[in-house]
Amino acid sequence: MNPAYSVIFFTTASGAGYGLLALLGLTASSVGQSPSLAFVLVSMVLALALITAGLLSSTFHLGHPERAWRALSQWKTSWLSREGVAAIVTYPFALAFGLAWSGLYPAPDAIAPLGVITALLSLITVFTTGKIYATLKTIRAWHQPLTVPVYLFFALASGSALHLALSAFFTRDPGPVAPVALLSLGTLAVLKFLYWRAIDQAPRDRTMGDATGLGDHVRQWEVPHTTKNFVQREMGFVVARRHGKRLRGLFYILLLVAVLLELLAITIPLVSIIAFFIVFISAWVERWLFFAQGEHVVTLFYGNAQA
Repeated sequence: MNPAYSVIFFTTASGAGYGLLALLGLTASSVGQSPSLAFVLVSMVLALALITAGLLSSTFHLGHPERAWRALSQWKTSWLSREGVAAIVTYPFALAFGLAWSGLYPAPDAIAPLGVITALLSLITVFTTGKIYATLKTIRAWHQPLTVPVYLFFALASGSALHLALSAFFTRDPGPVAPVALLSLGTLAVLKFLYWRAIDQAPRDRTMGDATGLGDHVRQWEVPHTTKNFVQREMGFVVARRHGKRLRGLFYILLLVAVLLELLAITIPLVSIIAFFIVFISAWVERWLFFAQGEHVVTLFYGNAQA
């Protein structure tokens, strides 16, 4: 698939925003009202800004962005629609949680339940985003069980890295978020290794006969077009194997650097700000590869023998 930068930004930015929002909700539910109004306001505004910017950027890839609202009506059958509904439902709970946690609206008893609900809705929204791709049977590299866990752990990894950066900036104790960041990065490295091994070893057994339903003896006589069209540009994009290997290596190097920086941040907290940007860059590299290596079965009609 052709990696659309609007969709890459959507999944990375909203993932970091939802990950941060989930961790803010969970930590606040255990410690109560924050003594730092500035920390609460900056953290909540940043989380919601990343989420909103990501969601808006996802509409830029549509032919008619003004019709994006219609996707919400198909929530019974479409994970894209469910994602939109989950995102909208999260906003009022997140705002209510932020008001209670900051003390702008005095409701200390509501902080814990609102924090837990906000965290659950944030993770549910990321889950629905992953399911959009995991349920596409036409793209072999996406239609497999590790797609959703990778989305969830990337949200936790980038969200916890951002939480640590904010805590360092406001000289606050991050509490249990530091081990969550390290655990998320380690788990993410393992999941991506297993994911890439799975898609590399998966058999390319889909043929023109499967696509047409006419059996294994079907052969293509000539391609549908003499020049590239929209379908070929969007769904026939191919990344060279050597580039794919280099980008995978770069991804692991970035994760290792992020882990080392997070460990160094134990003694030098401000280093965690650099660590967040490293994690965000690694997310961009991984997500570009995720889309670039998604081969659609429609390429069978444009010359590919197997998919």
